[in-house]
Amino acid sequence: MEIEIWSDVVCPWCYIGKRRLEKALVDFSHEVTVTWRSFQLDPGAPTEAVETVAQALGRKYGGGEAAGRQMIDRVEAVAAEEGMLWRHHQSQRVGTVDAHRLLHLALHDGGPKLQGELKERLFAAYFAEAANVADHDVLRGLAAEVGLDAARVDEVLVGAEFLDEVYADQQQAGAYGATGVPFYVVAGRYGVAGAQPAEALRQVLDRAWSDAHPALTLVEGDDACGPDGCAI
Repeated sequence: MEIEIWSDVVCPWCYIGKRRLEKALVDFSHEVTVTWRSFQLDPGAPTEAVETVAQALGRKYGGGEAAGRQMIDRVEAVAAEEGMLWRHHQSQRVGTVDAHRLLHLALHDGGPKLQGELKERLFAAYFAEAANVADHDVLRGLAAEVGLDAARVDEVLVGAEFLDEVYADQQQAGAYGATGVPFYVVAGRYGVAGAQPAEALRQVLDRAWSDAHPALTLVEGDDACGPDGCAI
């Protein structure tokens, strides 16, 4: 069964949602393939860090950096409930298009498993390490950690490869009606918006599997032949 997840690597609820999905899958006995799709929350963000997320939030919603830090405090508390300790106050507001292009490279060259490893590493770098995930040197290092070919990474970063795939993902999200992330599509039939609790995600997984593999309803009768003969 395939799960597609639209997300951004600077989206706190996407990282929380990833942890909740992992919990939902712990005792799900069927094979699942997770594919990450691109969604840029802030496509106008710079490649050079000029302000922290706290400063950007305070500027956008009012109240200054202190108000931005309060917003971050709330989401960090939720992350802690999922076992994650973040440094999100220090995270920088930066663009993510190149990170998304590398995620497409990972999917193309190594399949969903390698892509998932890079996605986790990008999340951890941004939220737990306050790394600049727009910086090409940072991206090269993270890609190398998960095993991507260094020469291919350089080719992607210096060019425009996989840019069309990033835009296509975003257009598909719009076609599905997704206005925010995370946004899950399960088995091509069920859309789930937001970082739903693990229990809710598990219910969707169970329903999608049951719909795709319906149980046989048996109507029994006496007029049949069997190992002991036929009823006459």
